[in-house]
Amino acid sequence: MRRQPVRYFHVDVFASRRLAGNGLAVFLGTDGWSDDYMHELTREMRQFESIFLDEIDDLGAAARIFTMQEELPFAGHPVLGAAAVLHLALVPAAEAARWRLRLPAREVEVTTQRRNDALLAEMDQGIATISPPIATAEAGALLDALGLRPGDLVDDLPLQVVSTGLPYLIVPVRGTVLRRAAIRTRDFETQLAAVGARFVYVLDPAEPEGRTWDNLGDVEDVATGSAAGPTAAYLHHHGRVQSGIPFVLHQGRFAGRPSELGLRIDGGRVFVSGEVWPVITGLMTPAAD
Repeated sequence: MRRQPVRYFHVDVFASRRLAGNGLAVFLGTDGWSDDYMHELTREMRQFESIFLDEIDDLGAAARIFTMQEELPFAGHPVLGAAAVLHLALVPAAEAARWRLRLPAREVEVTTQRRNDALLAEMDQGIATISPPIATAEAGALLDALGLRPGDLVDDLPLQVVSTGLPYLIVPVRGTVLRRAAIRTRDFETQLAAVGARFVYVLDPAEPEGRTWDNLGDVEDVATGSAAGPTAAYLHHHGRVQSGIPFVLHQGRFAGRPSELGLRIDGGRVFVSGEVWPVITGLMTPAAD
């Protein structure tokens, strides 16, 4: 039996204009779609991630997030982009709205506000979990895998795993080092797992600016909301930023898609925000059962 067409949106997240920031495919009304089909469609779209929304109501939706390699329990730019699409689809005339996205592992609250041709979306990532600093012996092997040396690190900041939904290994480097950081081993995911991390985020804390990749090092992400929250918590934990004072994290410059991720700490909770620009909307006819 052929399924009914569903609405599809392409949006750019953490962008200052269309065709910048991090692209995202958002599908509405995907009730009953199989994991395999959502994963296959994500590979077809060739975005870093796609998000699929079902059980949609006035308060939000259930959501599933896929990369071309796997399903993620949480990711930042898909959550912000999905909330903006719900605003566009359900309350297009509203100046502001609040949404709850129900992911398999957690629920995330997002606010959206009209901003001329874009929407500003902000999510509450909650209170971060900060693990102890990485021991020197383990740090050396991780640095080798990134093509870095101990002298490339910022003197008073440690390698540390921080999570607001996905655990990231934060690697603080001097500004000139950021350009040459890269994953240089095909076994990096195993090394990260050994220290309790899922991905790495190489950070120049002075700007601040960061870089991250898939764990094979094949694809660089241009704006990573799930890493931005841990970065904010890390910088706050080490006294580099203050509570209540918003700041911007830069990413994507080395991949040709400069992005701006808004961050703030309030009452210990981490908030991540960015502009979402609609690019394409249309109908997609799903494959027949």
